[in-house]
Order: sequence, then C-alpha cells, then structure tokens
Amino acid sequence: MTPRTKALAVHLLTATGAVFAMLAMLAAIDAKWDLMFLWLVVAFFVDGIDGPLARKYHVKHNAPEFDGVLLDLIIDYLTYVFIPAFALFKSGLMDGWSGWVMIIVITFASSLYFADTRMKTKDNSFSGFPGCWNMVVLVLFALEPDWWICLALVFVLSVAMFVPLKFIHPVRTERWRMVSLPMALAWTGFAGWAAWVDFHPESWGHWGLVVTSVYLLVAGVAQQLLPQRT
Repeated sequence: MTPRTKALAVHLLTATGAVFAMLAMLAAIDAKWDLMFLWLVVAFFVDGIDGPLARKYHVKHNAPEFDGVLLDLIIDYLTYVFIPAFALFKSGLMDGWSGWVMIIVITFASSLYFADTRMKTKDNSFSGFPGCWNMVVLVLFALEPDWWICLALVFVLSVAMFVPLKFIHPVRTERWRMVSLPMALAWTGFAGWAAWVDFHPESWGHWGLVVTSVYLLVAGVAQQLLPQRT
C-alpha cells in the first residue's frame, strides 16, 4: 500500500470507535451492561493502537484532509465520558439526586477538560485526570460500592482534571513504560473478563482491575514526587 493509503486506513480504524460507541449505547439503553462494557473495551483497545499507527504512518502529512486529533476527541468523549456517565446514572448504583449530580458534574467538567489546550505535558502525559470515566465506571460496576463512595470519587476526579497532577499515558509516557504498557494491557484484559462474566462478584478479575487501576491512577503523581535523574 502507498503511504497515503496506510494513513487513510488509520483514520478509518479510528472512526470505527464511533461504531463501537453506538453499539455500546444501544446495549446501555437495554441495560445490557456486560455487552455495553465489552464494546467500550473494544473501543478502548482501538484507541490504544490508533495513535502509534498514526505517528508511524504520518497521517498529518499523508492524509491531512482528516483531522485525526479531532476525530479521536469526538469518539473519546462518547466512549470515555458520555456513555459511561449514562450507564452509571441508569444502573441503580447512584439513585435519586446523587445520580443527577453525578451525570451533570461528569459531562460538564469533562467537556471543559477535553477542550483544554493544557491537557498534555512535555513528556506526553496528561495534566489532570484525563476523563477516563469508562475505566472508573467499569470498576464501580465490578465492586458495587455505596452511592456516597461513587459520588465522592466523581467529585475528587472531576476536581483532579484541573489541578497540576500528572497522569501517565501508558503508550506515550516513556518513563516506566515497560511497566505502564503491560499494566494497561492487563487492565484491558481484566475489564473484558469482568464484563464477559457479567461482573460476577466472585470473579478473580476484580482484584486485577483494582491493582491495575490503582497503578494507572497514581503512577503519574508518583513520577512527580520522584523526579527523574538526569
């Protein structure tokens, strides 16, 4: 294939995320949470590989008529924010006023964050919590904590979007990537398994989800506290 064909193929791969988002939304409307999260995990996997492919095949140069960054942000808002917030609202984990507060806070704060030009740091990490509500909500579905824990977590992470805390990008953040990338792949596997068994409370995958989620959540802050030696 020509370089242009390869670059266009990457754009097409990215665009499949919109299809997976629609399939996830249709499953969510029918309260088929396991199926919804399976589609979101597939979208998460695509989102993890299309970036490296875009850089490898120089899509900005070889297929500049499509804005890959904008396309990615549109799909990310659907799969990372909008659909997970809807699922948490409808699932019963947050009933009544707490559900309304949650869905307003998540969608409002995340829309501002996704438009924030300061989102990325010099080492290709994220400045502030990167709005990965798909990961957060999946863990909440698996663990089923009390509503007030869910609400507290929503508030803490929403505030964390706009504070100077670093959160790693498992693929692009070079420091500790030999650990971060396997952790992200493991999280994807545990998430897929948890959804596959319909979040069975005795699933071994729940502990894997907790461990990998904690690492991905705190690794960037740990890097700030432990500056890299030059």
